[in-house]
Amino acid sequence: MTSTVLSEWATGVTLDDVPPAVRHATARHLLDSVGTAVAAQRLGHGRAAWTVADGLGGPPEARPLTGTRALSAPAAALATGVLVHALDFDDTHAGALVHATAVTLPAAFAVGQQTHATGAEVLTAATLGLETACRLGAVSPHGFHARGIHATAAVGPFAAAVVAGRLGKFDSETLVHALGIAGSSSSGLLEFLDTDADTKALHPGTASFNGILATRLAAAGATGPGSVLEGRRGIYAALTDRPVDLTVLTEDLGTRWETTGIGIKPYPSCQLMHVTLDAVSAAVAGHDVHVDDIRDIEVLVHPDSTPFVCGPNTGVASPRSTYDGKFDLPWSVAALLRDGAVDVSTYTDASIARADVLTTARTVRVVERPTDGPAAAAPGHATITLADGRVLVGDVGGSRGSAAFPLDDAALREKFLGNCGHDARADELADRVLGLADEHDLSAVLDLAAAIAPAP
Repeated sequence: MTSTVLSEWATGVTLDDVPPAVRHATARHLLDSVGTAVAAQRLGHGRAAWTVADGLGGPPEARPLTGTRALSAPAAALATGVLVHALDFDDTHAGALVHATAVTLPAAFAVGQQTHATGAEVLTAATLGLETACRLGAVSPHGFHARGIHATAAVGPFAAAVVAGRLGKFDSETLVHALGIAGSSSSGLLEFLDTDADTKALHPGTASFNGILATRLAAAGATGPGSVLEGRRGIYAALTDRPVDLTVLTEDLGTRWETTGIGIKPYPSCQLMHVTLDAVSAAVAGHDVHVDDIRDIEVLVHPDSTPFVCGPNTGVASPRSTYDGKFDLPWSVAALLRDGAVDVSTYTDASIARADVLTTARTVRVVERPTDGPAAAAPGHATITLADGRVLVGDVGGSRGSAAFPLDDAALREKFLGNCGHDARADELADRVLGLADEHDLSAVLDLAAAIAPAP
């Protein structure tokens, strides 16, 4: 069984088995997601999940990220997972199209506290979770999305179970049962795309919660199907609509690391529009362009991206909510041209109501262009025609922050400091997360995050 191979690997790997570059990549992604959670808390997002998690309470096992009161580990993971993903500013693996850290960090930090784990143990478990999430998604690229399922929510319970099982020192047989149980909570509908709902932001929290719950059930003696992945009623048969190659999960496991291929977002919006934003920026770079002089904006977009960022409402009416704006490519292109940037201030109630941005958005024409490879790794092209007859063209080979065009450590730290509101303590927090392997436990990281963005 494939889950047996995964479990034997996950219970046997040590930190010394993880190459230094992979350890550093994990620390980078933990840092990035701590930053997105802090920013979400500072800006008042994720409150519903926080209220519910706080109400669940439970034995004082773990504090949510930015919190000061200890809750049960599953409840803490719920609150943390929603915070990490609330701004849609967290990382994405292009081939898997999953937000890997959003379902890994919550379990690692919550169960890490529950088990009194060292920083090195948390870092090891987080690395295993990231690798699991990426490989599970890459087994069927865009397959979950094609069926209307959020891939992050589908693979998230498995990744969280691997993390929790590792920190709980499970044997491989018990972890197989935990994975089998976790698979029954794989879900996450993309129906939010046709509404003003923000249910997608909840998915990493519920996935982390369910992954930890699955490990507790397995530890208590509950059993799960070992065929949860490849079975005729397993997650791929039930929840995907593209070809499946399970060798992607197990091939070179422990020697080839997908964790180093996770991209870090420079924009707080859906990954599938990032390359278009970069292409538009490239088109206007070095030119004197007045936005009101733009007559036409043509962008070439991968066909797998258009259902998610070029829906019926996009380029026609204002976004229905701030979260809806993060999936509105024409409006986001217009905001970029109007403001010179797309950042957390772009997607506020006041911002999405701007009439001038909508006027520019209506000049955006989306033309589908199939390319080899996954949509999140596609190239971008933009042609902007001005009133004076000038035609500006922008071409980029991929989106900034992706594996092919990564943000360096300095750029990552700049993003992190911005998410922390440039608090004087943010540099120390960054240093501690990047140096997590040397931390005695998670206390200092949690204390600093709570001080920078205190819970409501």
